[in-house]
Amino acid sequence: MMRRRTNLLASCTALALALGATACGGGPVSAGGGDKSLDGQTITVAGVWSGSEQKNFQKVLDAFTEKTGAKTRFVSTGDNVSTVIGSKIEGGKAPEVVMVPQVGVLQQFAKQGWLEPLSKKAGAAVDADYASVWKNYGSVDGTLYGLYFKAAHKSTVWYSPEALDRAGVEPPTTYDAMLKAGHTVSDSGLAAFSVAGQDGWTLTDWFENIYLSQAGPEKYDALATHRIKWTDPTVVEALTTLGKLFKDKQLMAGGQKGALNTDFPGSVEKVFGPEPQAGMVYEGDFVAGVAKDQFGRKIGEDANFFPFPAVADGKAPVVSGGDAAVVLKDGKNQKAAMRFLEYLTTPEASAVWAGAGGFLSPNKKLDLAAYGDDVTRETAKSLVAAGDSVRFDMSDQAPAAFGGTKGAGEWKILQDFLRDPSDPKGTAAELESAAAKAYKG
Repeated sequence: MMRRRTNLLASCTALALALGATACGGGPVSAGGGDKSLDGQTITVAGVWSGSEQKNFQKVLDAFTEKTGAKTRFVSTGDNVSTVIGSKIEGGKAPEVVMVPQVGVLQQFAKQGWLEPLSKKAGAAVDADYASVWKNYGSVDGTLYGLYFKAAHKSTVWYSPEALDRAGVEPPTTYDAMLKAGHTVSDSGLAAFSVAGQDGWTLTDWFENIYLSQAGPEKYDALATHRIKWTDPTVVEALTTLGKLFKDKQLMAGGQKGALNTDFPGSVEKVFGPEPQAGMVYEGDFVAGVAKDQFGRKIGEDANFFPFPAVADGKAPVVSGGDAAVVLKDGKNQKAAMRFLEYLTTPEASAVWAGAGGFLSPNKKLDLAAYGDDVTRETAKSLVAAGDSVRFDMSDQAPAAFGGTKGAGEWKILQDFLRDPSDPKGTAAELESAAAKAYKG
């Protein structure tokens, strides 16, 4: 889909009508007037974001400041959210709000008594404007603690149209066809895939898409809640399928060693940066934000995606993720913090980041015209339309010790599997050992 100037102007005009002001050139978008009732108050918001994601979230914070008068401060936690926030609470320096990227971590925070339930106003907005799956993932024991502000469509394979055109291949619709197309791309002079093996979470996403397609949604739900063991034959089968990619040095930029030394931003750079080394990179819709903001790619023209393809006789998977805003009890400014979460429930807040790119909202009230390009618009439409049928990222549902900690649990075990994919059964046994320990804890 070509992104034409008329589309850009139309989306900017629509955003201007929605918000009263716009900055299509990249500046912050105004949130409109406001009562300035929070003048002089400050909230600290913690989250994993860095780079372009942090920059774009800052626009949302700035819009909240303009609307209410409250000052905001963003603190980046890195990947180990649970550990960092725990230490801040113990040290008496808890932020007011945390953007939690894992369901398992949200559940852990709630069970430790760290979280304030959402206000009635925020809860009513979630009931009215979000599919119930998002409320379910934000709730613990029937109490709503988390608001899913930013969603992710994690079943997207991004590619350089130039690279695929040069190789004479079309976007594939099956996993085997994708690997075959990858060999053709490799034969044309570029590696097929850039794999971000230095970040273990990307490897869990590879596994989850394969597993959901190959094993089916019922098994996926059972494994996500540890009702079946990781030594189940379906897990071994999915690891074997993933191993076809990991053991094929022709398919990965830099081979296994190169992948293990590549982080997520670097994996995007290897496809869309100034010196491309690969034709494709698998990750969520947020790849578009990095390709656009850091490397000047036009989404839909020189950066595009195809759905993660079906494995064997399975259906094409739809895996989602997201960042949930929660309010900590130990934060010093509860009133302003809850007002911020109420603001995040509005289409107005989502439109600020939607216009900047690299963002999807699960809010059904957000006008699709707020997104800055046709590709993102279609991705957002499909995510909202999927409703309750989407499956949330499996590792994000697990206890943090297993599914959300750098250098431990599933992240490390899959990095070891990338380094040596010769023993899927052994890897499955290691995963089960780590999972059993984490779920008991």
